[in-house]
Amino acid sequence: MRKIIAAAFVSLDGVMQAPGGPEEDPTGGFTEGGWTFGYWDDAMGAWMGESFATPFDLLLGRKTYEIFAAHWPYADPANPIAKTFNAVTKYVATSSAAPLTWANSVNLGADAGAAIAKLKQEDGPDLLTQGSSVLLQTLLAQGLIDELRLMTFPVTLGHGKRLFGDGTRPGGLKLISSRASTTGVVMGVYQPAGAIASGSFQHDQPSAAEVERRARMAREG
Repeated sequence: MRKIIAAAFVSLDGVMQAPGGPEEDPTGGFTEGGWTFGYWDDAMGAWMGESFATPFDLLLGRKTYEIFAAHWPYADPANPIAKTFNAVTKYVATSSAAPLTWANSVNLGADAGAAIAKLKQEDGPDLLTQGSSVLLQTLLAQGLIDELRLMTFPVTLGHGKRLFGDGTRPGGLKLISSRASTTGVVMGVYQPAGAIASGSFQHDQPSAAEVERRARMAREG
């Protein structure tokens, strides 16, 4: 059985759109593209290198696939990320019939959730997402993600495509490891930890003011 590992750059307010450059993804009028550039340091490069050190196949949404396919095949062949990305299998969630021109690319078709659930049951290397905000909503809604590798940047963007959308299931997460860059980027690995362990800090016997407050909240909907 294969694990699905979701890796993403994310702002403090949850946006993950166009981290690499202004022209990467301006859809929806997004004008803050390239917001990760000024924060990069050696610690972040080392953390990403570790993420790519074990065997994996890429699992990508169509837009991220097109961004990568227009970049990595044309990068310096000596670049270790380019060498790895060009060699691995790329599974692409897309309803488009347009050809996938990047070597070793596989079209998962329109029913990506079912295709990915089947892939997950097979033998093989882990499935690693990069970006792919639309695809991530499907994976989160269906509970298919086994691990999140997030680089959280000390920046707020206000609008844009978000990591956790409306279809995200409520649930706890366990922090497996974390470290910080010299520029304030927090790099964390999280795994699902079951249901939220909720409780209450309220008094066992609510005050009259609290009883009235609850009634008012119920009336206001």
